[in-house]
This record gives sequence, C-alpha cells and structure tokens, in this order.
Amino acid sequence: MTVLIDPPNWPGPRGLMWSHLVSDHTLDELHDFAVLLGVPERAFDRDHYDVPETVHARAVSLGAEAVSSRELLRRLVAAGLRRRKRHLPR
Repeated sequence: MTVLIDPPNWPGPRGLMWSHLVSDHTLDELHDFAVLLGVPERAFDRDHYDVPETVHARAVSLGAEAVSSRELLRRLVAAGLRRRKRHLPR
C-alpha cells in the first residue's frame, strides 16, 4: 500500500510544473492522502491527482514514494487502478 508521486515535469496552470499523485492499492487510500496533503477534490482526474511542484516535497515528507513517471504508470496499471480517457465516437 503506497501513495506514489512522480517528478513535477508537466507544465500547467499558474506557470507551475505539475506531478501526478496515485495509489498502488486503492482510490480510498489516494483520497485519504490527498486530504492529509490539503489537495482539493477538483484536482482529481479519473485515477490520479494533479499536484503542483510546490506540494511535491511535502507529499514525500508525509510518506509518498517519489518515483519516475514510467514507474508510477507501471504500478498504477499493475494495481488495476488505471482509468483511461474515453474518446467519444464522432
């Protein structure tokens, strides 16, 4: 049971770089950690939270495991928690 965070490599709002925060166990674990971290519910997107670079160090200090983006995705898929975007037919 682990919450994972990748490096803040994704450009986003407010000129910040962003990370993904996921669980390799359950979405409940992820949501509980997000509350502890002070991340708003609106930051949740299907299977992860988008968090700004300003939160990365605090997430790690609270117990999130810092991993590469590739490792984060591999473990999310292995846990069966990956939720891909659904593309609507035209």
